Amino acid sequence: MDELTEQAEHDARILGTRLGLTRRQLLAATTGMAAAAAVGLAGGHTHAHAAPAAAGGNGVLVPPGKRGIILYTVRDAIGRNPLTNPGLPSGFKQVLEELARQGYKQIEFAGYNQNSNSEGGNLNNVAGAQLLRTWLDDNGLEAEGNHGSIPGSITDTTLAQFDAACEIANILGFGHIGTGSDPTNSAYLADWQAAAERWNILGERAATHGLKLYTHNHDAAYNFLLDSGPLDAMGRPTASSGVRRLEWFLQNTDPSYVYLEMDIYWAHVAQHRYQSYTAADGSTVPDWFDPAGLVAEQTTRFPLFHAKDGARNTSAAGYSIVPFGAGDIDFTTFFQRIGAKGYHNSMYEQDNASSVPMASPTMSLENAASSYKNLAALRG
Repeated sequence: MDELTEQAEHDARILGTRLGLTRRQLLAATTGMAAAAAVGLAGGHTHAHAAPAAAGGNGVLVPPGKRGIILYTVRDAIGRNPLTNPGLPSGFKQVLEELARQGYKQIEFAGYNQNSNSEGGNLNNVAGAQLLRTWLDDNGLEAEGNHGSIPGSITDTTLAQFDAACEIANILGFGHIGTGSDPTNSAYLADWQAAAERWNILGERAATHGLKLYTHNHDAAYNFLLDSGPLDAMGRPTASSGVRRLEWFLQNTDPSYVYLEMDIYWAHVAQHRYQSYTAADGSTVPDWFDPAGLVAEQTTRFPLFHAKDGARNTSAAGYSIVPFGAGDIDFTTFFQRIGAKGYHNSMYEQDNASSVPMASPTMSLENAASSYKNLAALRG
């Protein structure tokens, strides 16, 4: 599918949502609506697409429309009780207003829970999603995805639940649907094979809703796969052929249906931690992990990033999480090397934003403001 057709079909889906069409009604009307969108007749909220290669004239590495934040970063403010915290942004509506004021254009959700006293109350339903969508639109914000729950097994029940989550995603205007977890926490090839099979099925199903299915990584997913060598007492392999777990996953899932959100911080932790593997003959083989190199090999498989910074330290992880721009990760070189300039959606994340560099009721939003400025300042 060429980029124009993809844009047209996406815009058609957005128009269908605004017109109140169900997914099935929309699919029936897709051809005509896509044609309308292609000639500019479909209005509403549309996702930013890659700029032409010649764009980015002043060397901006993360274009304005691609600067986002995952709301996990400001979860303290979203969960705050407005009745006991007057004057502080509380709940989705007020926090979205503040993030838009700071300059953010993209939002990634981490669930739909807020304090019950915040405007809208319980938003974990269709009506709640519709209300959230109005707040996004009112503030010029584009929602890209959610760290939700991906079925751990394929049954009629779990597929129906997944379809329901996709319908909510369409109401909110997502381009992607995903999870904050790795496909499996296992080190063993058999478990990654099962995960790949399941994700191929779910990825293809997500595509019928017009969504890209993505998994978010942590450092362990870049450790080496146990796929060879002598077997242990339980019949499991004890050595590696040198393939890292997520690299194997990329090689064995359909690139049309399964995508990754690289957490740049955790990828650099993996670079620090996993520098060699035990081969089948028992020897130790050095192997240096290059996060930007992995992305560059198949850059469109990584539509989303977590732009999370880390300061070097002497811990086992090698880094501690800090506000974006306050750490030692070389984001300039990273973004210069990955290719497809203007394609990726970069979500600032800071797990400890409410308490680092110091704890306060306003710290997470203060960190969001300073991190936006540092993300916008990247040049290369």
